[in-house]
Amino acid sequence: MAIAFDLNGERVSTDAAPDTPLIWVLREHLRLTGTKFSCGSGVCGACTVHLDGATLRSCIAPVATVEGRSVTTIEGLSADRSHPLQKAWIAEQVPQCGYCQSGQIMQAATLLKQNPSPTRDEIIQHMDGILCRCGTYGRILRAIERAAEEG
Repeated sequence: MAIAFDLNGERVSTDAAPDTPLIWVLREHLRLTGTKFSCGSGVCGACTVHLDGATLRSCIAPVATVEGRSVTTIEGLSADRSHPLQKAWIAEQVPQCGYCQSGQIMQAATLLKQNPSPTRDEIIQHMDGILCRCGTYGRILRAIERAAEEG
């Protein structure tokens, strides 16, 4: 039985087993590779996507949980990289290895949607749990502040 959901504004379906982690459906079945697999246990945040506007760790979410709902990946945030966070990420030269960046941006996008003018402490609190192994936290923070200012 197919599982259908909206993905980046388009209706899609998959015949993947209902317990298949969403990340594998996105990457292997639907060929959207912007969402990254890292820890596999929902701890690092590299796999963060939006489900009905809220963040979701796609490595631990069975695809059945998105049936009939709306999923947004980094590819759906902006087709032309014009989202304020994407522009700020480039301006602040955030990525080092870049592996966590889609998860970082997706997490930050929920913050700015809920709170367009967050304080530095609010940004830090909201971003807690999205790990950057390269340690570019200072640049991430500056990029989120820039996006909020220029948003």
